[in-house]
Amino acid sequence: MPEFAVWAPKPDTVRLDVDGAVSPMTRGPDGWWRATVDAAPDARYGYLLDDDATLLPDPRSPRQPDGVHDRSQLWQPAPDAWTDGDWAGRSVQGAVIYELHIGTFTPAGTFDAAIEKLDYLVGLGVDFVEVMPVNAFSGTHGWGYDGVLWYAVHEPYGGPDGLVRFVDACHRRGLGVLIDAVFNHLGPSGNYLPKFGPYLSSASNPWGEGINIADAGSDEVRRYIIECALRWMRDFHADGLRLDAVHALFDTTAIHLLEELACETDALAEQLGRPLSLVAESDLNDPRMITHRSERGYGMTAQWDDDIHHAIHTAVSGERQGYYADFGSLATLAKTLRHAFFHAATYSSFRQRRHGRPLDTSTIPATRLLAYTCTHDQVGNRALGDRPSQNLTAGQLAVKAALVLTSPYTAMLFMGEEWGASTPFQFFSSHPEPELARATAEGRKKEFADHGWNADDIPDPQDPQTFQRSKLDWAELDADEHARLLQVYRDLITLRRNDTDLADPWLDHLVVDYDEEARWIIMRRGRLAVACNLGAEPVDVPCSGELMLSWGQPTIGAESSELSPYSFAILRAVDN
Repeated sequence: MPEFAVWAPKPDTVRLDVDGAVSPMTRGPDGWWRATVDAAPDARYGYLLDDDATLLPDPRSPRQPDGVHDRSQLWQPAPDAWTDGDWAGRSVQGAVIYELHIGTFTPAGTFDAAIEKLDYLVGLGVDFVEVMPVNAFSGTHGWGYDGVLWYAVHEPYGGPDGLVRFVDACHRRGLGVLIDAVFNHLGPSGNYLPKFGPYLSSASNPWGEGINIADAGSDEVRRYIIECALRWMRDFHADGLRLDAVHALFDTTAIHLLEELACETDALAEQLGRPLSLVAESDLNDPRMITHRSERGYGMTAQWDDDIHHAIHTAVSGERQGYYADFGSLATLAKTLRHAFFHAATYSSFRQRRHGRPLDTSTIPATRLLAYTCTHDQVGNRALGDRPSQNLTAGQLAVKAALVLTSPYTAMLFMGEEWGASTPFQFFSSHPEPELARATAEGRKKEFADHGWNADDIPDPQDPQTFQRSKLDWAELDADEHARLLQVYRDLITLRRNDTDLADPWLDHLVVDYDEEARWIIMRRGRLAVACNLGAEPVDVPCSGELMLSWGQPTIGAESSELSPYSFAILRAVDN
């Protein structure tokens, strides 16, 4: 008979309801309640706290077949579900990662539908698939960052069985899988955890109440987080996690939660016999995030680097609003490419204070930082959810791709960018509560109206069409400029994979030249020169050699080359 256990130090009594049969539970001195009862392998159950007749789902629910407000269900994968026994895994460092949202990646928006596109990703040259959060959240569709039952898999995507099939299919094709995990806040709908114990802290962040990882009673909350993280990698065979907004984890303890998680992840990797990676999203520009624990760092495998995105995007697009204000010049782009962080104990006009800390490029390889031209945040958090491809020329998109994919950094793409998708990626939600739905829509409009946008232009997150508009249009792949851009992405990734000069991870070996007025920039990597024209006029650039790849029709001379507007050329030096 299975044992049911729940940590609930807050109530005086806890009862277990299994398929309608109610049984008492026994409390231990640690605040855990336990009961052993006869139950089917797929029994549905929940907990009754004190005299409240409301049946609550299990905080560690393995499945929520009817949504986050209803009963939990016992679940184990079928004995023959996994066929990836020979998957050896790999680290994310130096890889090409493809970020996608299961609900909008395909028309059907399920794990099984996504499996049908995996061969396409293999042909593109991708090494890892990174899925936006798939934990259980309220409603049918959303970004997934409002999860409330972190151990369960969102049912409309296919539930836990669908995720097993997806990860297994990825591994059979040689693709690693990262799962986006959100541990810094809980969603507003279906969050019953405070009824059980002190899961929330007095601190807050932009997305809601913070998680209690340092106040009284936080030891079990930390275990709740760590064991959830390990579950994705152990039970669902994920190759690592992308950790959302770790700067919003308010930890004042001597051993930071991230360091503790890194330690346990390394232990699990040793046990499983394959690498496991933790990729942090951090706004701090703090090298300790990716410094080894032996050197008093947190030991994250890698982290997102928004400064690289901002430097590339502003230099190519000309945008300067908001947090882009300090970026835009080629000098800024060159500095960021060479040093990973632009803000490194320097003044940030957006924050109106000093920000960041310098990174030691002699000890930390560039592969511990992710470079990208766009992400779900950099697209979806724009007022209209418009992609760069909706505002830039194909040449500008190609230049951005060349700067990312030939850089020393680990590279990441956001679904559809490789063919210049014309569909937006807008912020969408499906809160079932009318009051919360209205507040979400009104809050979104007010946020951007305060920044000068017409409130009537802001898409309603609750409108089902906002979700439908955000789905990729796969029919675009074969259309003219889309197909041409896609081929350039494939060629860039192939060159990145096969050229030894592009495998050098050390920023001290990277040379960057530029001409601010002429609008050209060159990354020199060993014998390769990646020359880009970011301007609207043809320019001569001081490099020549064997042409490896280009966008546009460069004229290669003996000592210099001419690049057409918004184009690039990758040249290999030729021995005399």
